[in-house]
Amino acid sequence: MIEVAIERLIPHRDRMKLIDAIVEVDDRWAVTESTVTDRWPLLEGDSVNPLVLIELIAQTSAVTIGWKKLKEEGDAESGKGWLVGIKSADFPDIEIPLHARITTRSEINFTMDNYTELHGISTIGKDRIGEAVLQVMRAEKEDAGE
Repeated sequence: MIEVAIERLIPHRDRMKLIDAIVEVDDRWAVTESTVTDRWPLLEGDSVNPLVLIELIAQTSAVTIGWKKLKEEGDAESGKGWLVGIKSADFPDIEIPLHARITTRSEINFTMDNYTELHGISTIGKDRIGEAVLQVMRAEKEDAGE
């Protein structure tokens, strides 16, 4: 496990913070672990809708980008915000049960200026439960005089 506070790398808090642990991270990819709880969004009875995996992949992608920014600039919160688009997604028709342990891996495919494309895969054990390619646009850093 990586010994860095997740909150230093992603803006999510409370119910929207889905990541429990950062397993591995470097400048190009991250692996996270999460346990489904009754506090997760998209809870339906005793399971969550697989669409929540988009958010889980996005948060794991944020770990990758935040780690890189932290190493380069010493500050993971250097931008005004993000706009995330879904380029592609594939989720089998499944229900994800409460207490399931999900591993998510996100890797940077391409970066140019403030645009990054990332590919993420979520698994439970050896079973792939979701995959998506996300597009991230980051706002420019504000000048100190603004």
